[in-house]
Amino acid sequence: MAYRNAAQIYGQNKINTATPAELTLMLYEGAIKFCNKAIEAVQNQDIEAAHNNIVKVENIIVEFQATLDHKYEVAKDFDVIYDYVYRRLVEANMKKDEEVLNEVLGHLRDLRDNWKIIMQQSTQKR
Repeated sequence: MAYRNAAQIYGQNKINTATPAELTLMLYEGAIKFCNKAIEAVQNQDIEAAHNNIVKVENIIVEFQATLDHKYEVAKDFDVIYDYVYRRLVEANMKKDEEVLNEVLGHLRDLRDNWKIIMQQSTQKR
């Protein structure tokens, strides 16, 4: 029990002290984790777990879209990507389609990996 509390405190502190870039990376990691869980649930025919985890990924994508800064041209590109991923998630949830979830997982990994590169480049410029 004490270990769980310590882990929760550590996790909360990690979030509270993270930079916006680190928080974005955490969200990508979370989306990937929940997408993997959804795929596993579909494989196990656990419809409720699949739904719940797909909704978690959808919520993260909605958060990404809501926080886009449209004064930058690149925000339009990200909006298109997030919209596509969200629509694929809705489709995957309706059909409990593992193939669509694997496609989404690939997009999420690409977005995360590119975000890591951007983070590295921005720290090298300092």
